[in-house]
Amino acid sequence: MWRRRFQKTIRIGGKAVIIDDDQHIGEVLKTVKTIAVVGCSPKEGSPKCYVPAFLQSCGYRVIPVNPMYDSVLGEKCYASLRDIPERIDMVECFRPSADIPPLAEDAIAVGAKVLWMQIGVINHEAAQRASASGLTVVMNRCPREEIPRMFPEGFSVASPQMP
Repeated sequence: MWRRRFQKTIRIGGKAVIIDDDQHIGEVLKTVKTIAVVGCSPKEGSPKCYVPAFLQSCGYRVIPVNPMYDSVLGEKCYASLRDIPERIDMVECFRPSADIPPLAEDAIAVGAKVLWMQIGVINHEAAQRASASGLTVVMNRCPREEIPRMFPEGFSVASPQMP
């Protein structure tokens, strides 16, 4: 696989904050329930559509964020993270690396617990800012790849099992 690991898990005060290991990624996937997907799209065949659809099939509450659409995957689509009226556990970013710093600020402002950057999306500045504010950060990973790899017997948010 072309993906290269960016670094080891970084801890601040004993808490894993910028993570790149299976144990901590598994913990994130088991504990989050509501995921705001920034850059979500209704275009079938696009990762911006099939990854959030996969997350829905696993039982996650997916909230699309894209100012270009009114709804995606049967859910109301919001123009920005700050427009979402409910609690967000994780912000998943389908945006270029250069766009991540303001999204990290929005994730902090809305009280998200996790900032997740898709494969190919790496922004160390945003990761450090988010982690300094208490968010757990995952970079250059895709939950659509991680869930089947880590939970080969299947996964549901209602009954997460670790191998």
